[in-house]
Amino acid sequence: MTVNRWGIAIAGVVLQVALGAVYAWSVFRVPLAKQFGWSIPEVTLTFTISIFVLGIAAFFGGLWLNRKGPRIVALTGGFLYGAGVFLARFSDHKLWWLYLSYGVIGGIGLGLSYIVPVSVLVKWFPDRRGMITGVAVGGFGRGSAYHRPRRYAASFKQ
Repeated sequence: MTVNRWGIAIAGVVLQVALGAVYAWSVFRVPLAKQFGWSIPEVTLTFTISIFVLGIAAFFGGLWLNRKGPRIVALTGGFLYGAGVFLARFSDHKLWWLYLSYGVIGGIGLGLSYIVPVSVLVKWFPDRRGMITGVAVGGFGRGSAYHRPRRYAASFKQ
């Protein structure tokens, strides 16, 4: 059975787009601050923690990826990101819980999953390393456009 490397590329970009939902955090800043009496900088720190932890987790995810393969790393990362988002739901008046759930747990999931397409696609496209890395990382950035439609943002207007 032959595998089409462009199919692998599409799957990697789809994963990156899904992870790009983290950039939609800005939609939730004002409603969270209003709902729970937190300041905008307190709420924004959640995103900062998540992105910081993403960087650390991506490093360790790359090491794990080399030993165990992409499937287990991507699935674990996806599960942790989903768990972090789900657990953030229980942050009612507990800012520390929001930091732990979305920031730390979600950030670990993001980092583990983020590194998989970047690493794998470079191996599948040794002749186009720069291009395929840009495509994969571009998918991550593009994710915010899909996860922050105007109809949702408009519902949060003051």
